[in-house]
Amino acid sequence: MRIFIVLAVLLFSLDAKSLFSNNDQMSNSTYINSLKDLVVATQKTRGLTNSYLNGNESALLLIHGNQRDMKNAIGVMESLPLASNPIVMDRATNISQALIKLNNKAFKLEPSVAFDSYTEQVEQILMLAQTISKQGSQDLNPLGKEASALMMEVILPLTEQIGRMRGMGSGIIAKGSIKNNQKFAILAMLSEIEDLDSKMQTDMRTILAKNKDKYDSGIDRNLISAQKSILEYTNVTKNSVLQDSSSLNADDYFTQGTDIISMLINIFNSNNKAVLADSKGWI
Repeated sequence: MRIFIVLAVLLFSLDAKSLFSNNDQMSNSTYINSLKDLVVATQKTRGLTNSYLNGNESALLLIHGNQRDMKNAIGVMESLPLASNPIVMDRATNISQALIKLNNKAFKLEPSVAFDSYTEQVEQILMLAQTISKQGSQDLNPLGKEASALMMEVILPLTEQIGRMRGMGSGIIAKGSIKNNQKFAILAMLSEIEDLDSKMQTDMRTILAKNKDKYDSGIDRNLISAQKSILEYTNVTKNSVLQDSSSLNADDYFTQGTDIISMLINIFNSNNKAVLADSKGWI
């Protein structure tokens, strides 16, 4: 009788957790985390460089720190098995080389040119993220596939759209006027933000319905907070920034966007933590 009880417990445990560890998923999780660090460091470098070139000399030290973070993230990515994939290697190498050149010449560029150049590299990194979502998913567990796609194809692009609107919107507020091309650009960002936020909420709920035990207890609260904050930010943008009569403070608007990006990164990290936990089997 005791043997049957032991076997029943073992079978239940195996159903809840794989027997063997998924080393590919572990490695993929580490690569994804470093790619996220690269996106964030590049976004910060873009904003700080723009600030420095517009006269804020105190940003210089922070720029160098974020450039080191970019280098460290690339170093980790290059050390992982996924880097040997020919498509991944080619795109990652091009990004690395372009960022090195850009960091070396950024202070000699016009502020708008430097900003656009870093934005182009963020776009290239996000394209790499799409590649990782496709090329690196073959050997992942179901949760690994779903959560990795959410992180790479939804959450990271959402942080970038918020970051772009944050930068353009704060500039408009500071100047006190808005051009027609800026209105069209922000309207496009608003549409993309609303679509990505809706997809993040829907996909996260689907994943949590099957894997709630692998996530932090505060994940539901974080999702609700992010959705509420994004709605408030888009409403402020529609009702004030786009109306050319904003009484907002540019720094406050920028900080509000930064806070939302931090929330999104927390949700990203919760997913990656769950993927890593899911990759660990009994052996």
